[in-house]
Amino acid sequence: MKSITIKGSKRESVGKVATKALRNAGMVPCVIYGGETPIHFSAEEKAFKNLVYTPNVYTASINVDGQKISAILQDIQFHPVTDKILHIDFYQLFDDKEITMNIPVKLTGTSPGVLNGGALRFTNRKLKVKALPVNLPDFVTADISKLKIGNKLFVTSLANDDYTFMHPDNTVIVQVRTSRNATVGEEEEEETEAAAE
Repeated sequence: MKSITIKGSKRESVGKVATKALRNAGMVPCVIYGGETPIHFSAEEKAFKNLVYTPNVYTASINVDGQKISAILQDIQFHPVTDKILHIDFYQLFDDKEITMNIPVKLTGTSPGVLNGGALRFTNRKLKVKALPVNLPDFVTADISKLKIGNKLFVTSLANDDYTFMHPDNTVIVQVRTSRNATVGEEEEEETEAAAE
């Protein structure tokens, strides 16, 4: 998984007044949990742009006064009116500890059902994945090239040795539903398959 570097400095004082002063200076107060003690630091708001405002998922390599810490973004608070970042919680990564993250799903291939007029329903665009940090994927690939009208792609068909999906086996990632535009031949085929089942 790709990593984004963030340069920060330790916060000496974590009270309300100090936090407000930081925000007024364009800095974001942050905390890293998961280690022996929480690490309080601050960094410029623009440093988080590529980590927060993106559909992709990244780990963060945080440099706090020369100390490098690998972490993932765990929680983020935005201002209700201005949408400015108010606070970020990170969780420290360790090479030998599994971590759970929401990973985006990327569709590949062309569905025959969609070509015949069916409607593609992409219900789970992110999946919860558990893995060691080194095995975390940038995205999970779902091949839709065999999906006819009425077919569903379940999470079980995306199984991988490097990571575990934290979803029930019957979780549907994507499906092709019939629509008014669907061709007759495809609908008849669907009815025949249903009758056979």
